[in-house]
Amino acid sequence: MDIIFLQGVRARTLIGCYDWERVAPQVVELDLEIALPSTRACHTDNLNDTINYDQLVTHLRKELEAQHFLLLEALADHIAKVIREQFCAPWTRVSVIKPGILHEVTRVGVTVERGQRS
Repeated sequence: MDIIFLQGVRARTLIGCYDWERVAPQVVELDLEIALPSTRACHTDNLNDTINYDQLVTHLRKELEAQHFLLLEALADHIAKVIREQFCAPWTRVSVIKPGILHEVTRVGVTVERGQRS
């Protein structure tokens, strides 16, 4: 299985259970691992035969700006669903991090894995 990975992708969204968290969008960090639907791009060297990660990141940022989530789990699941359904990935692992949200905790996050690894 061939996997594209993106680490430290920053996006803004309304996230959190507490009122003070939902006053303004917060920056979240995404680490993404995305299985390619095929190995075709390895042979053709053609961008059309793979997942265009620039388009993916742009799309995710727009999605998250328009969405509101209470939990990181729901946010991560939504991202995984978008990657699988709109970018035809058979498998993905999505980690969502809220940096600096807790006192003396550098990063809080969740990881979800969706689909089948081949």
